[in-house]
Amino acid sequence: MIVATYKDLNTIITILHSSFLTETFPNSINFVVKQDKNRSERIHYLMKYQCKMALKFGQVFLSDDQESCVLFLSPEKKKITLKTILWDINLVTKCIGINNVYKVILREKILKKNHPKISFLHLWIMGTIPKSKRKGIGTKLLKEVLEYYGNTKPIYLETTTESNMHFYKKHGFKVFNETHVLEYPLYFLLRSLDRLQAVKS
Repeated sequence: MIVATYKDLNTIITILHSSFLTETFPNSINFVVKQDKNRSERIHYLMKYQCKMALKFGQVFLSDDQESCVLFLSPEKKKITLKTILWDINLVTKCIGINNVYKVILREKILKKNHPKISFLHLWIMGTIPKSKRKGIGTKLLKEVLEYYGNTKPIYLETTTESNMHFYKKHGFKVFNETHVLEYPLYFLLRSLDRLQAVKS
């Protein structure tokens, strides 16, 4: 496992872009990204935005072969600065599209409503390049990252597919809510300290 830095930015973007480009079914990425002839470029910018935010306000991890990555945010560290405002403006113009801003804001409200009320880590996004999927690379990376964090804080995430939900449940996450009010399902999961202690005892 590699703790990524800004020098790894392009590698991380490439992994995430290739991982989500072929996923054309309704999910969080396709909900946020304006669906037009520039979809690939828009997804690329979204991944660039997420990478920069995670490197600034969280941590990013790469598998040793640099074919899988996972991005974490520490919400309590997140601050609004001139730089992040510019990033947000560019996200709207280069990825979301003006006409889609309202629905994305509504989505964000749903997400924040389900955030834990205590200090937590947010597993924001995880991806593996297509040729390396289903080879255990992402599983190995996630195990290493969870060991790295240990019992420091609860870890929260949301996902859109049942397959991903079951994947995370195998790693100690528990579904605590779900919603179907958007154009796709959202499952909210938490890997709480109480749950970890119960598993170990």
